[in-house]
Amino acid sequence: MNEPLLSVSGLKKHFPLKAGMFGSSTQVVKAVDDVSFAIARQETFALVGESGCGKSTLGRAVLRLVEPTAGSIRFDGADLRALGAEALRRTRPRMQMVFQDPYASLDPRMRVGDIIAEPLATHGRGNRSERTARVLELMEVVGLRADGLRRYPHEFSGGQRQRVGIARALALNPDFIVCDEPLSALDVSIQAQVLNLLAELQERYRLTYLFITHDLSVVRHFAPRVGVMFLGRLVEVGPTRDLFESPRHPYTRFLTAAVPVPDPRQRDRPRLLLEGEIPSPINLPSGCRFRTRCPFATAVCAEQDPPLAGDGERSWACHHALS
Repeated sequence: MNEPLLSVSGLKKHFPLKAGMFGSSTQVVKAVDDVSFAIARQETFALVGESGCGKSTLGRAVLRLVEPTAGSIRFDGADLRALGAEALRRTRPRMQMVFQDPYASLDPRMRVGDIIAEPLATHGRGNRSERTARVLELMEVVGLRADGLRRYPHEFSGGQRQRVGIARALALNPDFIVCDEPLSALDVSIQAQVLNLLAELQERYRLTYLFITHDLSVVRHFAPRVGVMFLGRLVEVGPTRDLFESPRHPYTRFLTAAVPVPDPRQRDRPRLLLEGEIPSPINLPSGCRFRTRCPFATAVCAEQDPPLAGDGERSWACHHALS
């Protein structure tokens, strides 16, 4: 079996909270708490969950855009957490990111051509004419006209700005791209176009994606494998089709039941609604952190935090896994 391109083990990212301007740390937000997964070469692995569950923090921690608190990150066999500043800088061209907001992630004072060329200049790739040629090539690849080279981000639509962000991510010929909610800021009519573009680029350049989203309807058609997060933990991992057809974790069942079905014959299907509020990441419940909202919780759920375990390709963290 080939070694995965990315392997994450026991990853944690905790943010200390300070009391007052000069106070000491009194509490900790466990944004990512003991997460493990692997992504094969040229695979799309989707990460889903409600807002605030730690998906985006996990994506940034994997790239060391925020420093993890604990755990290991291995990229193509190298331990990213063991790399010094210069070694990490040499590795960064192979790992890029497409951000959620295509306007906030682009410098409004820079022309689009300079935005796409910036990674090339930063890493000393080519001279000015070679970089310009590369920018024009990338603009064509992502479906932008060459006459937009000297325009500013505000002169483009939201979908076009996201294409600029994708072109910038491709500039250094990466192997791995974290797509952090790349569709959520776009109109529904544009989302399919950007999703198709990402699929075409993956096939063309043999890319590996970590695709972060809260939209399970997108995941169903784009990612063959998915991990479900709740309050900083993975609660279920497996093939997307299996998770939709037979979720094992109660939280996954509620998520998949909330996906709209474009079939009027199913308009009267029973609705599954979660009760209660999401627990605070500062003051997590004992045992299973989903138990305060779970209709199947028992005493053992309050006493023991279930590990992520399962059989074969499927794994789940639940004392009372659904059949």
